[in-house]
Amino acid sequence: MYNKFIFSVSVSSAHAEDTKFLGPSWKKEPEDLILPIHSPEQEAILTCEASGVPSPQYRWSLNGTLIDLHGDERRRLSGGNLIITSLERDQDSGVYQCTASNTQGTILSQRATLQFAYLESFKMQTRSAVNVREGQGVVLLCGTPLHSGELTFTWVFNEYPHFVQQDSRRFISQETGNLYIAKVEPSDVGNYTCVVNNTITKERVFSSPTPLVLRNDGAMGEYEPKIELHFPDTIPAAKGSTLKLECFALGNPVPKISWRRTSDVSFPNKVKLKNSNAILEIPSFQQEDTGTYECIAENSRGKNAARGPTPHWLQTMTDKSLSIEENLFWECKANGKPKPSYSWLKNGETLISEGRVQIENGALSISSLNLSDGGMYQCVAENKHGIIYSSAELMVLASAPSFSQNPLSRVLKARSGCDVSLDCRPHASPRAISLLCDANKLSINFRISLFPNGTLKIANVTKRDGGTYTCIAKNQFGTASTTGRLIITARTSPTRISQGPSSTEITVGESIVLPCQVTADPALDVAFSWAFNGQPIDFHQDADHFERVGGSFSGDLMIRNIQLNHGGKYVCLIDTDVESLSTDAILVVKGPPSPPDLVVVEEVTDSTAQLSWSPGQDNGSPITGYVIQARTPFTVGWQAVDTVPEVINGNTLTATVVGLNAWVEYEFRVLASNSVGMGEPSPPSTKIRTEDAMPDTAPTDVGGGGGTKSELVITWEPVPEELQNGEGFGYIIAFRPVGMVTWTRAVISAPSVTRYVFRNDTIPPFSPFNIKVGAFNNRGEGPFSSIATVFSAEEVPRVAPERVSAKSLSAADIEVTWELIASTPERVLGYEVVYWEDDTKPDTVGKVRITGNYTAVNVSGLQGNTQYYLAVCAFNTAGTGPQSVPVNVTTKKPPPGQPPQNVEWNLIGSQLVLQWDPVIALETESEVTGYIVSDIISLHPENALGYLIRTLSEGGLGEGSEPIHIYQLSKSFPVAVFYFVFRRH
Repeated sequence: MYNKFIFSVSVSSAHAEDTKFLGPSWKKEPEDLILPIHSPEQEAILTCEASGVPSPQYRWSLNGTLIDLHGDERRRLSGGNLIITSLERDQDSGVYQCTASNTQGTILSQRATLQFAYLESFKMQTRSAVNVREGQGVVLLCGTPLHSGELTFTWVFNEYPHFVQQDSRRFISQETGNLYIAKVEPSDVGNYTCVVNNTITKERVFSSPTPLVLRNDGAMGEYEPKIELHFPDTIPAAKGSTLKLECFALGNPVPKISWRRTSDVSFPNKVKLKNSNAILEIPSFQQEDTGTYECIAENSRGKNAARGPTPHWLQTMTDKSLSIEENLFWECKANGKPKPSYSWLKNGETLISEGRVQIENGALSISSLNLSDGGMYQCVAENKHGIIYSSAELMVLASAPSFSQNPLSRVLKARSGCDVSLDCRPHASPRAISLLCDANKLSINFRISLFPNGTLKIANVTKRDGGTYTCIAKNQFGTASTTGRLIITARTSPTRISQGPSSTEITVGESIVLPCQVTADPALDVAFSWAFNGQPIDFHQDADHFERVGGSFSGDLMIRNIQLNHGGKYVCLIDTDVESLSTDAILVVKGPPSPPDLVVVEEVTDSTAQLSWSPGQDNGSPITGYVIQARTPFTVGWQAVDTVPEVINGNTLTATVVGLNAWVEYEFRVLASNSVGMGEPSPPSTKIRTEDAMPDTAPTDVGGGGGTKSELVITWEPVPEELQNGEGFGYIIAFRPVGMVTWTRAVISAPSVTRYVFRNDTIPPFSPFNIKVGAFNNRGEGPFSSIATVFSAEEVPRVAPERVSAKSLSAADIEVTWELIASTPERVLGYEVVYWEDDTKPDTVGKVRITGNYTAVNVSGLQGNTQYYLAVCAFNTAGTGPQSVPVNVTTKKPPPGQPPQNVEWNLIGSQLVLQWDPVIALETESEVTGYIVSDIISLHPENALGYLIRTLSEGGLGEGSEPIHIYQLSKSFPVAVFYFVFRRH
């Protein structure tokens, strides 16, 4: 009979029953939009997406006022996105904010501005002259007109299109639009006009000229740099964007600009310095690029510096789950200049510091939490540059104790002499307190320990320790208990692992068995399980790769078709009634490298691009090399490219791609390889366009000739677009008579043109010319093709052939003959016969052309018993000459249309006798003059012969009889001996 022991203990609070409700959290927040006033899409989409359980509901506000979407035909929600159609500048521009709510609380998004791009004209009033001394610095103000949308600025010097060229002495800010001249020289005197372009609307406006005049009181002496243009104190930069910082100084001598990070961290290779270092450009901005940047201007008289930090959160909030009556403390910190102010929101409403709720700067504390305190909280940091939000959820838990998730095992077995731990872990908020409920309560001694977390530990158990154990937990919301039975077994031989897995390396795609075998008391139940990287393996869900094999004392694990994600620590867990054992091994899976990342194009010329990238995982085998591929709009898929170094080893993370075409848009990707093979490619780089250059490819297949009188025709194969090297592409055509020195040139500005015709009455017919074709673009002229020789257009022959005659050969054929043209200044390439039926309509003609010095040709395919008129003329590349005097001839009557009938055959010895009825011609048909027996290809077995019989007449061959098939009796059967017998009527 087992004893019954009841024990109780104070238990730490834990989560309430898992309902898995989650307050909203942002996945996508709205961003600023600037659209043309007359946007062709006439639609704006403000994004808003949050996660949460249950799914959040969304609302939008405009300038602080809730938008009522009921009955609104122009505005609607798609998920959380606000879509606005038929945009109207007065109604739709402003500041938008999205609100996401569910049963757990409410959060507000960052604010986003919707603007409409426009650019007003400058006020056309005369600008005052700016008087400066030679050597003095000056800033010419643009005075940008009212606008919305991104602008670009240029300046015109004196008259359009003479633009100011920027160098170390002159700089045009794309932030202010102003023109900065570090040190004025006499050549700078003149009129300056600011030109403003709106990149969205494509509008361009010109200011009134600003005269720059030199004072006559002498040159200005040297002075130290004065930084007139520098970046603001705080600059928001989105991850992945391109950040540009401007800095320019006036001074004499002209200052030199340099940059540094105050943290003394060196600039990464991707950073670019442009316009004599006046612009610092950081492409693909990342978290590690944040910090303080310093611009230094220096000359022989001294130096000056400007610096500014980029803003970000220093400390943000995280979700919290606290029990009722506990205390909450949250703190958030942000940097910025000026120093930001803080406020707090609960479910989108402003929190007031009073009573249990205390707010001090960025810190929020709530004492003695109750259920109404649960919800979504946001910390708001704001200064004149903007506003940022940090969000988190507070869950206040209140529940009676429950053992539903962690009950005591119904039956526990332990071997005599071992140590036993019984865990009592209820869910309770607030924590449960101890409760004594029986006089037979558990006595605590040197062997039995009761810990504050609810664990009961019994050392060196004996049979007397067996029995029923009950844990009771209680708080103000209720009481719960759990009971388990402890059975003590006799001391036996321990369970031992006879074979466990060993660490090993394996290649992707292979299979392996990890052994796990034990020796144990046959009376014990042994259970095997496996864990991978700390998580149990689900053999049903992962059946494609994992399978447990073996008998009652074996739990071997088979892994099929191993993938990279199968590398890690495998633990075999062995559980018996009285103890648990484990054994583990590390499985290293080797495979091709993972894709490289962050492929950045750092420097581009007209034929090269310098790339850098980050390595991917080597997947168990060191990376041995990289291959770079490129893609353009003109290639089919990705192509390998040449690089410097030619072979990129695995330790190299930068290379220069060479042999690129100028003025072509490229994308690049990088592939890594190791001893296993080639890995998957990286994501493509940002598209870049190589710089333009003069053409380096000449047109091909240059030729020509032909045309009409006084013409020189020149043709060529056009240069493909990817080889044109820049804008403004065209062709230069050069030609000269053979033997002359001077070339005549013509220019064609259309890249797709393939033919040029030069017309001049002085060009002799069929005269040889040297020709060549070159290419040009806005950068200059490229190479010419090799010189080819073509002939100008020739004149048509002036003489008609004589002694033309025609003779009917059959019902369908006429033979035409003539005499060759003896002598003519024009070239004769051949002759053309023209024929027609009706002499009153000579335009209804057919033609037969023959090249060479021939004097006869057959005209075929004619109608029988029909009169035709025929004429002959000579031709060359210029066309046909005059026709001869027409002749006429009538074709023969057509042959009989009825084939021979009643064909019979008889074999007499080696002679074949054929018989048939004679064919009687109609009046409109030619008389039969004979018959012809023709061999045909028989479709019967190979020892069968085929024949058919046709009539002969002056009109030609008549219709054939039905085929007859004669079977050979032997291979000696003659096939060429016939006797013909005609039946007489």
